[in-house]
Amino acid sequence: MRPLLAQLCAMAWALTLAPGTAYAQAPASDGQIIPLYARGTVTPLGVPESRDTLAETGETMIFNVSDPTLELFRPAPRLANGTVVIIAPGGGFVGLGYAAGGTDVARRFTALGVTALVLKYRTIRSPDDAMHMPEVHIREMEAIMARAKSGQPAEVPPFAGEPDAVEDGTRAMAIVRSRAKEWGIDPERIGMIGFSSGAFLAADLAIGEKAGRPAFVGLFYGGLRTPVPSGASPAFIAAATDDPYMPDDAVQLYAAWRKAGVPAELHVYEHGGHGFDLQPKGSTSDHWFDQFTWWMKSRGLLEKGKR
Repeated sequence: MRPLLAQLCAMAWALTLAPGTAYAQAPASDGQIIPLYARGTVTPLGVPESRDTLAETGETMIFNVSDPTLELFRPAPRLANGTVVIIAPGGGFVGLGYAAGGTDVARRFTALGVTALVLKYRTIRSPDDAMHMPEVHIREMEAIMARAKSGQPAEVPPFAGEPDAVEDGTRAMAIVRSRAKEWGIDPERIGMIGFSSGAFLAADLAIGEKAGRPAFVGLFYGGLRTPVPSGASPAFIAAATDDPYMPDDAVQLYAAWRKAGVPAELHVYEHGGHGFDLQPKGSTSDHWFDQFTWWMKSRGLLEKGKR
């Protein structure tokens, strides 16, 4: 086994996968699935998509995505407030942590009256083995680990799978806006949150072309991309100081947002590691969802708006 491969896997999808991990078949989805593109538009990877459930945590990991989709979760009509959150799971652009960093979060939002969609964006091709680690991603993770060890402030270079994922995120924003009337949502209150690699996707959109920017973003343990324009999306930024891969990125990200004069809020937890999503860790990072929704409430995003 290549040195540090298990650690690299931990960075890739915020979970440690070891040889011999037992898998179970993932449960069926209970959300409405919306394809991002017409069939045949996107070139397939040449390998089938795989979906595994880690027996230890129950997390669902999806690999070799070449048919990107949105999964729609709608709140009860009496609760619906018109706000939307698109959720981009993490996984190093190799896999997607689809349950704890996706559908579980979506259901929490619907309880607050927020319409939520989980973005299953394209990932790079990975081998069908216990690690699912393509050579290009091993090199990416080695560079990130060396960067963290040296303490250098440089940004993480673009990931191999990032351009396709950003294209999918842009397409997702356009689809959601186009269906605002049908779903009873406010097209001016469509936000995006991302975890790890999903945070880079969300940040790319937040600072990218104006037409594709979300109304707000949540960037969790990832997303250091600059320069930040003055019209970037307002951001909620959260990470932990014991993140072994990106220990200082959240502070730099916050500084870049504030330098641009864009509203931002920063939460740096003492403990939480990389990948705290909704799985309890017994630390203050367990409360990120409440803090994020308090931030949304302070911005009027949980009040009933136009639909």
